[in-house]
Amino acid sequence: MNTPAQSERIAVYPGSFDPATNGHLDIARRAAKLFDTVIIAVYAFPAKNLLFSVEERVALWQEILRAEGLHNVRVDSFSTLLVEYVRSVDGIAIIKGLRSPNDFDAEFRQGLMNRKLAPEIETVCLFTNLQHLVASSSLLKEVARLGGDVSDMLPPVVVRALQQKYG
Repeated sequence: MNTPAQSERIAVYPGSFDPATNGHLDIARRAAKLFDTVIIAVYAFPAKNLLFSVEERVALWQEILRAEGLHNVRVDSFSTLLVEYVRSVDGIAIIKGLRSPNDFDAEFRQGLMNRKLAPEIETVCLFTNLQHLVASSSLLKEVARLGGDVSDMLPPVVVRALQQKYG
């Protein structure tokens, strides 16, 4: 891996992204305005029932980023402790998106643990836009599985991938 320039500010936006939603994309776009490089870090082994493999989730993000033209955002996968991954890419921040008080509570506790493990890495929380308030990956998967229209809440490539998975 190339070593970044001394002044390059790298942020890592971690998640399971099963699948990526327009809300996730909105957070990535906004983070890209704040940092020189944003790495969307797809966690390989979350404690969740996954619909998409890690390879599929990374490929979906790659296609989304190509379509969006977000040149300072790239995607990678990781299976280690998050702060160790952030250190390995010379990151200075972890990006988290917040939709609800429940998100805040969970991210607050994780952020404090990350601060204890790696005090040099900041956690930056971005609030969701109102139109993405209800768009959780698990809810959208369920609606899509039952034949509901989620096309306004997901990138087109994800809509196609869900249609392929659910027939």
